[in-house]
Amino acid sequence: MSEELIKDVESKMLTTVNHLIDEFSTIRTGRANPALVDKLSVEYYGTKTPLQQLSTISVPDPKLLVIQPFDKSSLEEIEKAILNADIGLNPTNDGEVIRIPIPPLSEERRKELGKVASKSSEEAKVSVRTHRRFGIDEISKLKDDHSADDIKRLETQVQDLTNNFVTKIDELLLIKQNELLEV
Repeated sequence: MSEELIKDVESKMLTTVNHLIDEFSTIRTGRANPALVDKLSVEYYGTKTPLQQLSTISVPDPKLLVIQPFDKSSLEEIEKAILNADIGLNPTNDGEVIRIPIPPLSEERRKELGKVASKSSEEAKVSVRTHRRFGIDEISKLKDDHSADDIKRLETQVQDLTNNFVTKIDELLLIKQNELLEV
């Protein structure tokens, strides 16, 4: 029971870090990355549909994204979704594909994106700490069945997990901030 609890807490913390990695992939760094647009929802025959289900997204060079829809009639809706997403990208539609040039980031925009990354990492840390609190609460319920030493050992394991995941989040943030500052 106690080992399952530790594994459950670790799994939840890992999910939080993976979510942060996904979030960081959507923060633009001046290089073309399909993650910038693949989660966008497009109005397709009256239904909100993820862009990745409607098209192929490719990166022919580091400063260009190309979106080739499976259905050419959805080109205008895809273009509209990209413009409405407010991600600072201007698509061009040639009737066959949508090309999105990735402009270089200004210094001011880089700092703004750094703040966005910081905010996301803080939210991830709060989530990790919430999972720690859940784990400690569950461990305290085991006091009747386990010795004080066992309870203390489990609490230490949960705290160690928390420290490791918070460190990992800090490392990911540092990597992302360095990516953003790279010209």
